[in-house]
This record gives sequence, structure tokens and C-alpha cells, in this order.
Amino acid sequence: MRWTIMNLLLLPLMMFWLLPPPKNAATAEVPAIIVFGDSTVDTGNNNRISALLKSNFRPYGRDFMGGKPTGRFSNGRLATDFYSEFYGLGPFVPAYLDPKYGIEDFATRVCFASAGSGLDNATANVLSVIPLRMQVQYYKEYQTRLKSYLGEEKAKHTLREAAYVISIGTNDFIENYFAYTTDRYMQFTVGEYVDFLAGLARDFFEELYALGARKIGFTGLGPIGCVPLERSLNFITTAGSCMEEYNEVARDFNAKLQAVIDELCATLPGIQLKLAPVYDFFVYVLQNGFLYGFENVEFGCCATGTIEVGYTCNELSPFTCPDASKYVFWDAVHPTEKAGQIIAAYLFNTTVGQFQ
Repeated sequence: MRWTIMNLLLLPLMMFWLLPPPKNAATAEVPAIIVFGDSTVDTGNNNRISALLKSNFRPYGRDFMGGKPTGRFSNGRLATDFYSEFYGLGPFVPAYLDPKYGIEDFATRVCFASAGSGLDNATANVLSVIPLRMQVQYYKEYQTRLKSYLGEEKAKHTLREAAYVISIGTNDFIENYFAYTTDRYMQFTVGEYVDFLAGLARDFFEELYALGARKIGFTGLGPIGCVPLERSLNFITTAGSCMEEYNEVARDFNAKLQAVIDELCATLPGIQLKLAPVYDFFVYVLQNGFLYGFENVEFGCCATGTIEVGYTCNELSPFTCPDASKYVFWDAVHPTEKAGQIIAAYLFNTTVGQFQ
């Protein structure tokens, strides 16, 4: 891609946002990071259930600490791992169901997310993963354990001041509605389904608030029509370009979420609820990958990089790239560790690290 005047004007700004946050970047005490969501933030919970979607095998995790697969859908760390590092809480967020960790670890960083999950519980049923409602039940159990470990008052303080990070919603569209795996496409028009999901998000935010959460960051949907899987599955329609119909839905969902967030911020005392603006930035990275050293923004590093995710991304493929840092996508859906770090730094500096 050629350099343009706009690229040159934006480059200093983009580089500023991507500078590693200083140790005092967070403007408020954040004693813990608590994560809910899907495969974008699942750090290994699916390893412990009879799910059809796992990544606890190589080449997943080949660039993680020790080179071992952990259940992260990446070659290395996820955005939430970098948030934890930026907050000074530790280099990664352990999965709540991982028996290697206990409440002494979870007291400062814990993940309840499950790959394949969605705001819509029907989405979790598609691949038999942990629905959001069950993630909340684990969180309630965690609260009880935390109070036993820290004491009532300190635990309440931790739960109130913690940063809650939520990344979910993509699967509701690409795994459920547009994939015709449930009857949602017959029950709702796509606009009605967006409204339905926005209502579920509202209910989730209100439940977290009632349970003591105050600092909540929800990662909006990225350009879901640009992930390699959708480029490949819709090749006849798009000739390999992004599926703009899906991107329009993502933008509509983000707008509806912002309206919900604005209303809740006006009505729930003390809540700091923020929508992390990932869509526009991700599009910028895809359009200007060379600025970040990416050589491939269309296909994943793993296998052919077109349709492989989960078990189809494995060591038997001779096509997996040797250097994932040159790719935006690791498999046909998820970003590489490098792309995740770039996105994490941007969102931390603009949203997730800006709680008061």
C-alpha cells in the first residue's frame, strides 16, 4: 500500500497511542482485572470442559511463555494479558477453571471467558461451551472465595475497584445468526437481533453492577466481515474482500451498545461503563499494516490461513508461517499476539486504562 498524506499525518498520532503505557498510566487504583467473554479473551477455561472448541495444542501458544499451548486462541498472549501487564498486576490472566491456579492468583487477575460463547445463550449451545450466565455463576462463586481469602471489607474493595473487561458478541453473528446454526435467523431480522443482543448486554451490565462492579470496559465488535474465515466463506460474493454486510452489522451493534452505555451511565450511580472503540482502529491496522511491520492482513498464519480455527489449526499443516509477527491474524478468526498487543495498547490508552 502506498503512503498517502493522510498516512503521514496520522502516523505520529498512531505511534503515540501505541507507546507502552507508563507504570502510572492508570489514573486510579485497579487491584484486579476480571474478564468475561469469548475466545478473544479465554485464557484456558475451555480446556476443562467437554467443548468442541479448544486450542490447547500446538501451534497455538508456540510464542507464549515457555512455548506451551494454554488454551488461548493465539500464538502467544491475548489483549487482556497485556492489560494485566499494563496495570502492573502480572504478565497474564489465568483461567478460573485452571487447576494450576488458586484464589491467591485470582485475587488480582481472573478470567471466566469461554471460547465460542456469546451474549445469546443459544450461541454457547452451538459448540457446547460456557454460556455467559454460567460465567456469572462462576463469578459469584469467586466472590465467595475472595471474601474468605481477603476478608469481607478488602474483598468488597477489590470487587468495586477492579477493572472488568468484557469481549463478546462476535460469535452471536458469525457462529449463530449468519451461520444458521440456531433458529435465531428465523425469529429475528438482523436489525431485531442486534436490538435483542443490546438488550442482553444491558441485562448483563446491570447484573454486574448489582454484584458490585463499577469499572466496566466492553470491547465493541471489530470488522467481523474482514476476518479470513468470512473473506473465504463469502469469496464468491466479495472476491476475497471484506464482507461489508457483516461490518455494517458490527457498526450498528456498536452504536446500539453505546446508546445502552450512555443510558446506564446516566442512571446507575458511580458506574464507569465504557465502550472500547476497536472497530475503527482495527480497520486502520488492516488498511495500513505496513506501518506496524505486517506483511499479510488478509490470511492467518496457521495452516492455509483461510478457514482453519481450533482443531483444524494444528501441527500437521505444512503451510503455517514461521514468523507470526508479520501477520495480523493467527488463525482464520483470531489476531496474532503482536496484533493483540497493538490493539491492547491502543484500547488501554484510550479506554480500558482510563477509569477514575
